[in-house]
Amino acid sequence: MEKRVSAADASRRFSELLRGVRMGRRYLITSDSKAIAKLIPAETDDRCREAARTELLTRLKGQPASKSTKTRWRRDELYES
Repeated sequence: MEKRVSAADASRRFSELLRGVRMGRRYLITSDSKAIAKLIPAETDDRCREAARTELLTRLKGQPASKSTKTRWRRDELYES
């Protein structure tokens, strides 16, 4: 779980927060009570990214290719939901 820290507090305590990150802690940096950044260990980010990539590729391989008769897409068609 991430500990919430205001941007002003994070600025004042940056070295302390980095020591916490080295120990595996995670911080959510906020401004006006809105999340603006995460401070997490770098290797955690790489592992999450690789797991997400693997999951996406597995899902895409299981889906059939689109058989559109059109050769070009219109911009409006790309954003239809």
